[in-house]
Amino acid sequence: MSDELVFYTNPMSRGRIVRWMLEEVGQPYRTEVLGYAASMKAPAYLAINPMGKVPAITHGNVVVTEAGAICAYLADAFPQAALAPPLGDLRRGPYFRWMFFAAGPVESITSNKALGVEVSSEQRRMVGYGAYDEVMAALERAIASSGGDYILGETFSAADVYFGSHISWGLQFGSIEKRPVFEAYSARLSARPAAVRAAAIDDALIAAAQPAGAQG
Repeated sequence: MSDELVFYTNPMSRGRIVRWMLEEVGQPYRTEVLGYAASMKAPAYLAINPMGKVPAITHGNVVVTEAGAICAYLADAFPQAALAPPLGDLRRGPYFRWMFFAAGPVESITSNKALGVEVSSEQRRMVGYGAYDEVMAALERAIASSGGDYILGETFSAADVYFGSHISWGLQFGSIEKRPVFEAYSARLSARPAAVRAAAIDDALIAAAQPAGAQG
């Protein structure tokens, strides 16, 4: 079985999270850039992800979609990168806790905030995030109480890639409050060499796709 790693993405998508993760992993991979209007909905790609959305990866015969799941998979598939606590390590609990807190409550609340969706106090029990201020408080406490620069203290992990990407995007687009703890954490992550490389690759793809003379 071929173990080729193929990355399906668009540089203006959540694929930027996975690009960063792939650069942290440091293994060879091939990129397939898909367009929203055509190739994401083409039969060849729908056979990989019936949702017709990116990102996705194939690793040999394994298909993984959803950015958080891809980050978790890559961390376990390439343990030499040391991006996930090993089985039996007590840090594996908070590692999964905060990764999937980002995939659930944070993703939902920031999307609703961006869309102007308001949930009444009576409806809070029906949604996974409860209330915006509660999510912000949980995020700040998770970072401030970690005991180090990262969500697991002094150990960087795939949880920082996924959890941290949500923080950074939320700060950029106004769906997460600009608190000092968030801004400092985001700045530390953005300065990582792999994050810098990943952003440069995707920014170059965006620039190359612009018509000649277009203003960025």
